[in-house]
Amino acid sequence: MEETIRFKLNNKETELVTDPNQILLWVLRNRFGLTGTKYGCGIGFCGACTVLIDNEAARSCMLPVSEVAGKSVVTIEGLAEDGKLHPVQQAFVDHDALQCGYCTPGMILTAVALLKKNNAPTRQEIIDGLEDNLCRCGAHTRIIDAVGDAARVMKGGK
Repeated sequence: MEETIRFKLNNKETELVTDPNQILLWVLRNRFGLTGTKYGCGIGFCGACTVLIDNEAARSCMLPVSEVAGKSVVTIEGLAEDGKLHPVQQAFVDHDALQCGYCTPGMILTAVALLKKNNAPTRQEIIDGLEDNLCRCGAHTRIIDAVGDAARVMKGGK
């Protein structure tokens, strides 16, 4: 049975009539065309499907869309503001931390959530905060450096 689900998607009020058990990942990709959220493992292990729900990193491949009713969902497409990349996105570009790009949206959103909780993480805290997002390209050092630089920029440093 279909229900009306209301939530904020990339800072816009959204209403959707759908099966409440429909998985958020597929709603984002197929109903809204937001293909930056990737399908990876399908069991919440790899992090490719990570989005922000009320500023917390969440795996959209395991989450029924009904769970976001009344909440704010941000995908990689909604992170930039006024045509300017978010500092974490910019740091990934500056550090060439993208490589194939498949894990990048989930990695960036996980890093954003980490920096919202801890605006001055140590290198080890960055490593620990990103450990559940898999990258097979080997850009790990550049990713860690990018998150560290983004933290400094977000605090007003260079």
